Amino acid sequence: QVQLVESGGGLVEPGGSLRLSCAASGFSFSTATMTWYRQVPGKEREWVATIARDGASPRYADSVKGRFTISRDNAKFTVYLQMNSLKPEDTAVYYCKAVGPLLKYNYWGQGTQVTVSS
Repeated sequence: QVQLVESGGGLVEPGGSLRLSCAASGFSFSTATMTWYRQVPGKEREWVATIARDGASPRYADSVKGRFTISRDNAKFTVYLQMNSLKPEDTAVYYCKAVGPLLKYNYWGQGTQVTVSS
C-alpha cells in the first residue's frame, strides 16, 4: 500500500540544523512532485518547499528561502528537507506530500514534529 513516512524531526536550539526525510513506497515515486508542508496547532497548513520529479527547479516559501534545501533521491524513493539556521517560528509538524502527474493522485505522510527552542 502507499506509504510516506517522515523522520528526522526533534528538538533543536535556535540556529541549529535538522534534516528531515520522507521515505515513499507503493507508488511511482520518480514521477511524483514532492512537497513539504508544516502546520502549527490552530493554524492552516503552510507550504514550505516543492521539488519536481527530476529534482529540477526547487521552490521555497519566502519564510525559509536561503535556510532550507529540498532534495530527492529517486533511487532511494526519498525526499529530504535540510533545515539550517532554525528559528523558533519554524516549530511545527512537518509533512511531505506526493502529487502524481496530472494530479492523478495525492498522498500525505503522517508528519514529524520539529521543535526549535533553547
